[in-house]
Amino acid sequence: MGENTYGYIRVSSTDQNEDRQRIALRKRAVPKENIYMDKQSGKDFNRPQYKKLVRRLRTGDLLYVLSIDRLGRDYEEIQNQWRVLTKEIGVDICVIDMPLLDTRSGKDLMGTFIADLVLQILSFVAESERTNIRQRQAEGIEAARARGVRFGRPPRALPENYHSVYQRWRTGDITGVAAARECGMPLSTFRYRARIYESAKRQDHT
Repeated sequence: MGENTYGYIRVSSTDQNEDRQRIALRKRAVPKENIYMDKQSGKDFNRPQYKKLVRRLRTGDLLYVLSIDRLGRDYEEIQNQWRVLTKEIGVDICVIDMPLLDTRSGKDLMGTFIADLVLQILSFVAESERTNIRQRQAEGIEAARARGVRFGRPPRALPENYHSVYQRWRTGDITGVAAARECGMPLSTFRYRARIYESAKRQDHT
């Protein structure tokens, strides 16, 4: 049985649950050489190790995954992978976090119906949860921006002569083009930094 038992781990580049998945598979006596793992970024769903695993699976093999969302990134993909694995290849799947999703038990019509129903509910919940997380992240970013939090690279430090050049520009002694040239920056950047500089000065005086 050992050589026909497999495990699959999927983690994002920032995910911290790789160890949890490995421990769960180890407790099921999955051979180390039969564990496949993909690491991916949030924007990339290329899974070379999963594809390699699927090519190796044969009818009657057993595949362990910790949770249902390891099989896909959305409802449709989870459903499709479950169908490919259980119907087309004919492997058994055990979802460790959800004992009801263990195709080794309940092979009769009722058992299959219950497993399929639970799968649909869980894969839908998994996709909804990811959608809600993305929505909360977007709302959090928008709220932070409204508070004045800036994202991206921090602005470069102002050149040492910026203060004196700015003062001459404000009093009309030099043009904006000349001021930008003396500071070694484009005119648009000089004016943008001037607005920030003026805002900071106003805050200092309040």
